[in-house]
Amino acid sequence: MDTAAAIRESIEVKRRLLEQCLQDIQHCGRLLAESLRRGGKVLLCGNGGSAADAQHIAAELVVRLRSQVNRAAIPAIALTVDSSILTAGGNDLGFDNVFARQVEAYGRAGDVLVAISTSGNSENVLRAAQQAQRQGLAVIGLLGSGGGRILPHCTAAVVVPSSVTARIQEAHILIGHIWCEMVEEALFPNQVPAT
Repeated sequence: MDTAAAIRESIEVKRRLLEQCLQDIQHCGRLLAESLRRGGKVLLCGNGGSAADAQHIAAELVVRLRSQVNRAAIPAIALTVDSSILTAGGNDLGFDNVFARQVEAYGRAGDVLVAISTSGNSENVLRAAQQAQRQGLAVIGLLGSGGGRILPHCTAAVVVPSSVTARIQEAHILIGHIWCEMVEEALFPNQVPAT
């Protein structure tokens, strides 16, 4: 393991993210804030490390990102956390449908689904995006590897310019934190300290 090379690679991916994806990151953050301002909620899904990212971002929204920002809770649900729903859905409907079924249950027009996939090809995330489209939700893709099959089903997306899963995941959580800051600043401008 070449530790220095891994760090340099991570820095390089973030440099490309800054150069190539800044407008996409900002556009998606504004979409999230607008939905929430109009009374919508955020649903998030992904597999493995992306499931952890979905939960991480949801926690930052519901609780708070920054301890100095004393604000109301923001409605966000990670579709990756209810083991009974996931196992019943996997058993009865197939694992490819575990997120789509929850979008069907919880999603309403005006909400946003954040579809997280480092490959852009996760079947259950793709089906969730398709279900969200049918129900009038905006779909924000948090993707990598060129965007894959999910990208055409997104209202907007950030496609991290890498095909290395670990580097994509590192960029995804950075983007998630930026979105949370953007949402806090848009919804609670009086609670956010000046920088």
